[in-house]
Amino acid sequence: MSTYDLYTSPVPRDTWDVPAAGAARFSWEYDDGRQRLLDLYQRGKDKQWDAAKRIDWDQPVVETNVMEAGDEICPIYGSRQWEKLNEAERDEVSHHLSAWLFSQFLHGEQGALTVAARIVESVPDMDSKFYAATQTMDEARHVELFSKFLTEKVRLFYPVNPDLAKLLADALSDSRWDMPYLGMQVLIEGLALAAFGVHRDIANNPLVKQLLAYVMQDEARHVAFGRLALRDYYAELTSAERAEREEFVVEGCYLMRDRFVAREVYERLDFDVAECVEFADRSPTQLAFRQFLFSRIVPCVKDIGLWGPKVQRAYVDLGVIDAANGNLDALMRDDEDTADRLEREHAAEFAVRRQEVDAAIESGAEQGSCR
Repeated sequence: MSTYDLYTSPVPRDTWDVPAAGAARFSWEYDDGRQRLLDLYQRGKDKQWDAAKRIDWDQPVVETNVMEAGDEICPIYGSRQWEKLNEAERDEVSHHLSAWLFSQFLHGEQGALTVAARIVESVPDMDSKFYAATQTMDEARHVELFSKFLTEKVRLFYPVNPDLAKLLADALSDSRWDMPYLGMQVLIEGLALAAFGVHRDIANNPLVKQLLAYVMQDEARHVAFGRLALRDYYAELTSAERAEREEFVVEGCYLMRDRFVAREVYERLDFDVAECVEFADRSPTQLAFRQFLFSRIVPCVKDIGLWGPKVQRAYVDLGVIDAANGNLDALMRDDEDTADRLEREHAAEFAVRRQEVDAAIESGAEQGSCR
């Protein structure tokens, strides 16, 4: 079955072509480089993994409760629309919200794959080319695993969210080499990393928890890459050049806020879209979710030096200015540690299951020989 057959609404079968701008930059300097980036490149090489082998794909997933979490995680939980739904209809909402969420993760990872390859081409320094090459492999792996998860476990796809598509197009079509960095490494990856973390922590399904944790382990390095590469460069910009980047950040953050509204689900299910969006926008659960979503972006934007009055006013308006004081390094370390811990736990569980299977086989063989 083709992926096209699993979409909730028809999507074009031809490619989405985003015109590229800017130069492919070659450097003839092969010696040395920034040690922090070279260290990150080494970690990128050391941490490569195989999604087909590291993840236990035999773990079951219930389509109508992919996360194995309570109803309260639904953005319209408690609304007028929610209260009039029966159990089967609520299951349908859950299925569609999960399909929409993981579809956006998938489409975002394809965008990251394309942008990482673009960075290899356009960035002027060799140490950044080295690391971006490892990220390109990471993103290919993420596209592979989210596509497999949606096809085999969720069995439903949603088209790319228009706000995500616009930010991807804006980042890719700008001729300045740093703009794909800013759009992808800081905004799109930063928001995705936070969204992965929220859903990793609320999910009780082992497969969902596992694949999100492992992807986050990679993404933590990607955001660190953006910080290291842009911090030095932005310190040298003129105030006019910095203002242009800050304008891009403000517009991008509003697009990223709207990216997680799930309007497409309410349209698909023929709900009152305006009412659902308004309820979700005021929901305490969703307000807390938004705070988490920007927990990686805001301190990163501040750290790279794009912290003018316009950016700060936007974060006040979005209700996320307090995230500026977050410890980004501690969050990233926790992402890596969580993935390692889940891998150890899974390995231990697998060893126990293997012993049980071996014991059952041995017991069956002994009973057969007694006959």
